[in-house]
Amino acid sequence: QVQLVESGGGLVQPGGSLRLSCTASGSIFSINAMGWYRQGSEKERELVAVITTAGSTSYGDSVKGRFTISRDNAGKTVYLHMNNLKPEDTAVYYCNYQAGYVGVWGQGTLVTVSS
Repeated sequence: QVQLVESGGGLVQPGGSLRLSCTASGSIFSINAMGWYRQGSEKERELVAVITTAGSTSYGDSVKGRFTISRDNAGKTVYLHMNNLKPEDTAVYYCNYQAGYVGVWGQGTLVTVSS
């Protein structure tokens, strides 16, 4: 079983930056993908960014050029570096771990972009 612990959410002004972290523990497969999804008020959950153990990344169109996803050398922690934040980035951000048919979600961390 895999557990995910997220941190780093909070309140930030428009144009500001924030970093989210997600650490996986438990029975982690050597080949997996970890990433971030978000869900705003009255919106569907959407992809923010994903990174595989091979280092391949994918980003949602709305965050390309502003957000960067990375992993630590151990491969158990992923970071989401968010720059030039906009009010429309306000959402609950969920960490996700995927390995084959195994998918795990974190509890979510709230990011609020407001002046």
